[in-house]
Amino acid sequence: MADLHEIAPSFVEMAHQIVWCTVSTVDSSDRPRSRVLHPLWEWQDGELTGWILTGATPAKRAHLARSPHVACNYWTPSHDTCLAECHAEWVADLDTKTRIWNLFREAPEPLGYDPGGIGVPGWTGPDAPTVALLRLRPWRLRVLPGENLAKGVPVTSWRA
Repeated sequence: MADLHEIAPSFVEMAHQIVWCTVSTVDSSDRPRSRVLHPLWEWQDGELTGWILTGATPAKRAHLARSPHVACNYWTPSHDTCLAECHAEWVADLDTKTRIWNLFREAPEPLGYDPGGIGVPGWTGPDAPTVALLRLRPWRLRVLPGENLAKGVPVTSWRA
C-alpha cells in the first residue's frame, strides 16, 4: 500500500490527462448509478481534493443525501486507469464556487474549459442558481498505467 504523498501526484497527473471519468453513486434501492463528469483535482499541503461543477439534479441530490460517497473511475484505450473513492459534499459558498469556476477556466486544455461556454442553460457564472459544486475528499485511490498491466506490475493503491 502506497503513502498518499506517493500516489496523489500520480493520480492527479493521470486523471488530468484523461479528463473525463465515470462517477457513480448509489440510489435509494442500493443500485449503482453512473454518469460521466469532469473533476479537477488539487494536491496541496498534503491534501487531495476533487472539484466538480455540475447540475444538482434531483437524482444526484437524493443519492448523496442517502450516501455521500462517489467513485470516480478513469480509463483510456491504452488501459491507463485510476480510481478515487470519495466522500462528496455540496459546496454553496460563493467564494469557493468562484475560485473553482476560475480554476476550470484558467487551466490548460483539455482539463480547462470555460464553464459558461459549454451551452448549459443558465450557466452564466458561479453565482447562477443552476451551477452546483461538489467537493470530493478521497478515502481510497488506485493508479495503474496500462503498460504495468501487461507486465503484471501490481496496482498502486492507498486507503485512509
